[in-house]
Amino acid sequence: MSTHNSKFNHKKYQAFKPVNMSQRQWPNNTIQQAPQWCSVDLRDGNQALIEPLSVAQKMTLFKLLLEVGFKKIEVGFPSASQSDYDFVRELINGGHIPDDVTIAVLTPARESFIRRSFQALEGAQKALVHLYNSTSKVQREQVFRLDKAGIIKIAVDAAVIIKQCADEQPQTQWRFQYSPESFTGTELNYAVEICDEVNAVWQPTVDNPVILNLPSTVEMSMPNVYADQIEWFCRHINHRESVIISVHTHNDRGCAIAAAEMACLAGAQRVEGTLLGNGERTGNMDIITMAMNLYSQGIDPELELSNIQAVSQQVSNLIQIPIHPRHPYIGELVFTAFSGSHQDAINKCMKVYQEGDKWEVAYLPIDPSDLGRSYKEVIRINSQSGKGGVAYILEQALSIQIPRWLQVEFSQHIQSYAEKVSQEVTADKIVALFQEYYLNNALMGWHLISYELIQKVALQEKIIVNIKTETEEYQLSGQGVGALDAFVHALEEHFNESINIVEYNEHAMQSGSDARAMSLVRLKVGRHSYTGIAEHKDVISASLSALLNGMNQYFSAQENVKQLEQKAS
Repeated sequence: MSTHNSKFNHKKYQAFKPVNMSQRQWPNNTIQQAPQWCSVDLRDGNQALIEPLSVAQKMTLFKLLLEVGFKKIEVGFPSASQSDYDFVRELINGGHIPDDVTIAVLTPARESFIRRSFQALEGAQKALVHLYNSTSKVQREQVFRLDKAGIIKIAVDAAVIIKQCADEQPQTQWRFQYSPESFTGTELNYAVEICDEVNAVWQPTVDNPVILNLPSTVEMSMPNVYADQIEWFCRHINHRESVIISVHTHNDRGCAIAAAEMACLAGAQRVEGTLLGNGERTGNMDIITMAMNLYSQGIDPELELSNIQAVSQQVSNLIQIPIHPRHPYIGELVFTAFSGSHQDAINKCMKVYQEGDKWEVAYLPIDPSDLGRSYKEVIRINSQSGKGGVAYILEQALSIQIPRWLQVEFSQHIQSYAEKVSQEVTADKIVALFQEYYLNNALMGWHLISYELIQKVALQEKIIVNIKTETEEYQLSGQGVGALDAFVHALEEHFNESINIVEYNEHAMQSGSDARAMSLVRLKVGRHSYTGIAEHKDVISASLSALLNGMNQYFSAQENVKQLEQKAS
């Protein structure tokens, strides 16, 4: 299709230039441990909200971040926001900051903003001042209208002021961080140059390193290109051993997590992000997802995520942004299978898995119970579901393992019902339909009153059975190899039908004094098959009733045929 006259014109854009780098190492690396995490929920995340958080709400979120285990938290932009300033003061004056936690504040490269930031942090035991200024080509030329030297001067002058302010408050253990904002749009050699100039002022050491944060302020390329940028930077920055490389990836292309993970392969030691990925435009890197990705690979994420469902819901309520049902790891539906083949595979794997085994379950990258999720949520039923999913639901609800032949039959009933109602079929409804199709029909046809079993020689047994409907009652007798075979012969003689048992299964539903058995029988009467199911405290009663219920299905089918013939005539 021609786009000559279309406003949707790809020709106005140009491909991002790849990094010219030989012998890149990051593709061969693996992540062996979690990075240093820094939450920016209270700064970047808060700035992105339609309704910014109140001081009380910020305190609630701060405590949640502590519960999750963050040791580095960017708490705001106090030089630009009175609310943030008040919050930082409350954190310090109220003694809310644990000894092992470092709070950070963001400041632009302007003297008044820097001094205001230090005023907000006065009295803190440990604090980090995060300095930034834009360095990208488009920002330099079109926003600030300065050359490279002019942008470097802004950063260096600000670094000098920060060092002076820190020296004036020696009671605080200070850390410094610099971000060449819009790093992804900055020439790499220039990014290294400006960071080296800032470090020349701050004089980092191995024991007191400077954090250089290389943000994907706008995600402009594929994540592998970002990894190239990080590795190139790590190779060329001075005093690499005295620098912590940090990344802050945005999600404009939907690849923020992949970009952060690849950046770690390329040398990044620290990752900034938010819970649920909240942030400007398409959002920040979601720390929950990246941490759980590490967890699924057998790596300790060094965050407490076992209660992350509750934490995520609290965050969602605070920021007034709902959790997408397909959000990785925490969405309502992420551990749910509707597809029949998926359900069957999960069901079979779960039967094999034993506590203490390595987790290997089809379609489930992690054990849902690790996040407080129930296995009952794993399989849900709609018209696309299959026999395995229905079997799983019944097993969870009734503690029975229905045989394959019954799985096939009953799943067809469920599929038909799901197509009729055009919606998901709940577990309660599946159990109700199972009881309706198979267990309740005894009330509408023949049912067992009593039986007497007489042992005879050569494995032969004689059975005397009393059965009745609402209007009829009979006593039948027959003999055979076992009670069930004897009852088949009695029914054949009474109803003058050839009856064959083609399938028989028996399950204990409970143990102890409340023990009950469920018997499942598949009969062939004439050319057609019928299923009978019954439960009872007595195993033989359950078997006889199941056989009788199968015959009730046969009689019902015969009656339907007669009614159709009468209508046709």
